[in-house]
Amino acid sequence: MENLFIEAAKHTPLIKLDADTGVFELRGRSYPENTFEFYDPIMNWLKSYFDNTPKDQTILNFEISYFNSTSSKQFYDLFDLLVEAQDNGNKIVVNWEYDSEDEDSEESGEA
Repeated sequence: MENLFIEAAKHTPLIKLDADTGVFELRGRSYPENTFEFYDPIMNWLKSYFDNTPKDQTILNFEISYFNSTSSKQFYDLFDLLVEAQDNGNKIVVNWEYDSEDEDSEESGEA
């Protein structure tokens, strides 16, 4: 399975999905013009990864400093997918990284 890499842009985060290591990164800001269009290939890649080639442990390093409401919906869908994968026996580790002074980001990670 090929890795997925999307360079960060003004309105979209860096996306690194490494099937070889099982380490995934989402970093930056997320408020794309068409959120569903941006995240659809990412969600499809993740579904394929968990259906075909998951590692013994998958790690998601998640550091989104700002996101809009439509991105929030996509993140909930992403975390639902991770919960489903975990329920199917995959070990999932999520590292929610945020500025310690940003209470909203902390609360979002706890939800």
